[in-house]
Amino acid sequence: MKPKPSSLNQYTSRINKTLDYIEANLEKQFSLEELAAVACFSKYHFHRIFHGVIGETPFHFINRLRLQRAALVLLINPGISVSHLAVQCGFADISVLSRNFKQHFGSSPTSWRRQMLQNSNLRQTDRNPEKVKEQLSVYFCSHTQTLKWKTNMELNKSIEIKNLPDMTVAYVRYIGPYKGNETLFGQLWQKLMLWAGPRGLMAQPDLKSLAIYHDDPNITDNLKLRTSICITVPGATKVDGDVGKMKVEGGQYVVARFVVQTHQFEEAWNWVFASWFPASGYQPDDKPCFELYTEEPKNGTYTVDICVPVKPL
Repeated sequence: MKPKPSSLNQYTSRINKTLDYIEANLEKQFSLEELAAVACFSKYHFHRIFHGVIGETPFHFINRLRLQRAALVLLINPGISVSHLAVQCGFADISVLSRNFKQHFGSSPTSWRRQMLQNSNLRQTDRNPEKVKEQLSVYFCSHTQTLKWKTNMELNKSIEIKNLPDMTVAYVRYIGPYKGNETLFGQLWQKLMLWAGPRGLMAQPDLKSLAIYHDDPNITDNLKLRTSICITVPGATKVDGDVGKMKVEGGQYVVARFVVQTHQFEEAWNWVFASWFPASGYQPDDKPCFELYTEEPKNGTYTVDICVPVKPL
């Protein structure tokens, strides 16, 4: 019997809550009973329901996220030991990490890191170091008490380090490929606004709209990429159906403002990682990145803040 749409939305909502819980606590060991309790499903049926909604078992999902986090940490912190990496990413020991990593990525963590660093070095030698210096100059703004950069990158309008607060957001989540799919994002925003509008949430004076990217598209298969379209909401807001609620962790972020059209988003993201980070003295921190939309798009042009969590090199 095909489930009713409202029933399907409730299933999606409960499983999304479990995904958020897993991602926020990835370093710990989970039991099936614990995850079933988060989803408010019987432990006897949770495994099958999770697989039906997500397309993989809870064990495979957790293991894949841990491996993807391990790969990301290897890229942003090349000096980390594999034993420390295993603990940080929730693996029982180094042998479990190494065995699973090789099965997933085709090589050991150390070999994969060496290969990725070599490729990165090759890409960096292709760039003219003097050109990078010309594009970026840093200064301290006494008014805002933040570091800011001057750049001649055409799409970039400002770039600075900011301490962002924690945000509670309501979201609609999508799993799958999204690159350049303006129709998809339009549908997701419409679904969220049709839920938020009748509740008066779109009229908040300090409303923020953002898109969170949970996975690195260079590491995660396109079919598994998770994207959450969000608006900020009061902490006590009740959600239902396929609208979820989560906290976006605050802290130190690089906030780079761009004015772009749909096809230029990728160029803006690539510039932040390929040009700004190598010259900045910072490295990405191990938390999701997001786009913060500061105003309504006009004639297909977006003003967007690309926000990436950072820590010192």
